[in-house]
Amino acid sequence: MSKMRKQFTKEERLEIVQQSFEPDVKVADVAAKFGIGANTLSRWRRQFRQEHGIVPEGQGIKVMTDEERRIAQLEKQLREAQLERDILKKAISIFSKGDGKYSNL
Repeated sequence: MSKMRKQFTKEERLEIVQQSFEPDVKVADVAAKFGIGANTLSRWRRQFRQEHGIVPEGQGIKVMTDEERRIAQLEKQLREAQLERDILKKAISIFSKGDGKYSNL
C-alpha cells in the first residue's frame, strides 16, 4: 500500500522555502526535517525565485551589466582571433619549410 503524502499549504511551503534560504543551511537537511524530498524542495525554491524575480547568485550565474556583457563578448572574439592567428602562423611555418612542394603556394 502506498504512503500518503502530506499536502502543504502555500504558507507552509513559503515558510519551508524561507528556512532553506537561511545561510549555512542545507536543502537536504530542511527537506528531511519536514519529510519531503530534496528534489521537491529544490523545485519549490526554483518556483519561488521565478515568481519573485530572484536571480540565484554564487552558482556560476553572474549578473552582468550591458557593458560587462559587451566586454565579455569582445574578449571572446579576441581569443578566437588570436587562436586563428596562431594556427595560421603554424601552417605558414609548415608550408615554408620542407622540400619545396608547397613553396609555390
